[in-house]
Amino acid sequence: MMKVPLVDLKANYLSIKDEIDSAIHEVIDNTSFIMGKYLKNFEENYAKFCKAKHAIGCSSGTAAVHLALLVAGLTEGDEAITVPNTFIATTECISYVGGKIKFVDVDSDTALINIDKLEKSITPKTKAIIIVHLYGQMPDMKRIREIADDHNLFLIEDAAQAHAAEWNGHQPGYYGDIASFSFFPAKNLGCFGDGGGVVTNNDELGEKLRLLVNHGRTTKYEHIMEGYNYRLDPIQAAVLNAKLPHLLKWTDLRRKHAIFYDNNLPENVQVPIEEKGAKHVYYMYEIRTKKRDELMQFLKGKGISCGIHYPIPLHLQPAYVNLGFKQGSFPVSETLAKEILSIPIYPELTEGQRAYIVDNINQFFNKLSKK
Repeated sequence: MMKVPLVDLKANYLSIKDEIDSAIHEVIDNTSFIMGKYLKNFEENYAKFCKAKHAIGCSSGTAAVHLALLVAGLTEGDEAITVPNTFIATTECISYVGGKIKFVDVDSDTALINIDKLEKSITPKTKAIIIVHLYGQMPDMKRIREIADDHNLFLIEDAAQAHAAEWNGHQPGYYGDIASFSFFPAKNLGCFGDGGGVVTNNDELGEKLRLLVNHGRTTKYEHIMEGYNYRLDPIQAAVLNAKLPHLLKWTDLRRKHAIFYDNNLPENVQVPIEEKGAKHVYYMYEIRTKKRDELMQFLKGKGISCGIHYPIPLHLQPAYVNLGFKQGSFPVSETLAKEILSIPIYPELTEGQRAYIVDNINQFFNKLSKK
């Protein structure tokens, strides 16, 4: 029986082991453990990669969203619109700044925000929109930018899963006032612990973000504002800098795996839809079936690890019971939570592993049809 993990961090490390080890040892040899040139090098290179003016490293993807909302100026009672089918970090940060979480359901085909519903949900209290580029695909950001401009709203792109994704040739940060990223180890560009970053083309926002991540200081003991200890560790920055030149190659491999799945998975499952105008980078490859739980158990028995991203929509989480939502409040997100299944799609996935996954999914449905 073949063993196929959902994510293979060790295979990724071994593919560029010498580069990673050298980067880490250089930081240690120079004892440059806080801020410094290794962080600066990564920020400059990531800004260039994203075609953005500013990239600021921070301690996590959660910190990145928090920073974005801080510079957006959200205060007590201001609404921030986002989706319920995302990780709680997106909405936690709205609460951090005293904002009001406002959910909009998603499109059934893409699992991305329903833009028609977004436009209708805006009220005089709305101050920001957080667009989640779920699984590595961006929605129609040109239209969303126009909506934000029409209503004078701050636009944040939660690109935690969308490194190198594009809409009409533009990466996260082009349409949004800010794009936030996570560099959690399993992400398409991941470090060896927690890490995050923000990118922006706005000079004023870039300057404020740099202050906020490091206690609001301009020199070691001069602080022009209160900030946070949200710095990105230089060792993590060095790891990311070593990985960054490989990101486009790894993205191409993910997309190659996705095409194989698209062409070979049975009709019994719904495969992801890549929108015209989007470049999907497949942080996760989500299939949909009403037999999700049975299929997951079957694949587990064959040594194939799968995941569910995410099994409980945020509006039904115990943490948000005070918001008063019930089953049926956001039906598309609820249906997705019952039907989605993440199957392996990491760059180092072999042709044999891909075929094994597809063969077993076909085998499951063949057996089902004979019952």
